[in-house]
Amino acid sequence: MKKGILFFILGAVVGFGAKWLMDGCCKGSCGGSCIGEQPLAESLVAVVADGPNIDIAGLPVDEEGFIVLFNGETLDGWRGYGMDVPPTSWEVSDGAIHLKGSGTGEAQVEGGGDLIFAHKFQNFELQLEYKISEGGNSGIFYLAQEVKDAEGKEYLPIWQSSSEFQVLDNAKHPDAQLGIDGNRQAASLYDMIPAKPQNSRPAGEWNQAKIMVYKGTVVHGQNGSNVLEYHLWTPKWTQMLQDSKFREGGDFPYAFGLLNNMGGENHEGYIGLQDHGDDVWYRNIRIKLMD
Repeated sequence: MKKGILFFILGAVVGFGAKWLMDGCCKGSCGGSCIGEQPLAESLVAVVADGPNIDIAGLPVDEEGFIVLFNGETLDGWRGYGMDVPPTSWEVSDGAIHLKGSGTGEAQVEGGGDLIFAHKFQNFELQLEYKISEGGNSGIFYLAQEVKDAEGKEYLPIWQSSSEFQVLDNAKHPDAQLGIDGNRQAASLYDMIPAKPQNSRPAGEWNQAKIMVYKGTVVHGQNGSNVLEYHLWTPKWTQMLQDSKFREGGDFPYAFGLLNNMGGENHEGYIGLQDHGDDVWYRNIRIKLMD
């Protein structure tokens, strides 16, 4: 059974009559938050609507202490974002989770959708392998929430509440040339921090990916090298959001508030695999808890 809880989002929502707090909030005279001397928008209410989750106590643990999230044979434990079952666009093929590409980009045709593991994680090291198709685009989400709009009617895209480890064919997908300093290339924190060194392998070859989250410190690793580090819930994180496509008052009015408090009240969330319309494969998915 789905449950809904209130989740307070800092951010201006066009059409919902959001108003700006008085400058005095920056001095601590009310409950507002600020960047420097500039007040953020008044808190608004949206709905977190978590679908069914699983108990991970019975999952296999490998010799290195990692919990196995994908057994190579079934999608047990996985479901669609905002769904009770996996989208039909995802299948298991040759020991890997495979998205059957629709060629429609983010449009997500009928039967499509992002895939999430049905358990929220807080402090962890996630390891997996991915293989992207020629000209393909996908991503790995973490600390994601299942979030509906303020009226509780429609699910917001998963990337509005979650950081994204970019999965991309750098050679042929145009996203590799967009953004700033390569921050939309493989293993980057999408549209925010470039992966350096940029060591992804060509389309059709397997890459090793690592995401470590511990008390707000986040590290992306690719093919044996740590390629970026950042720190959630800090003034620098807030400023990074303001300098990105997720900025307050931008094209995605919910994203800033969700990402600024990523992981919600408990600082935990789902791991997700993106349906961006292109064939992509994931395998050897495992996680070590660091709580």
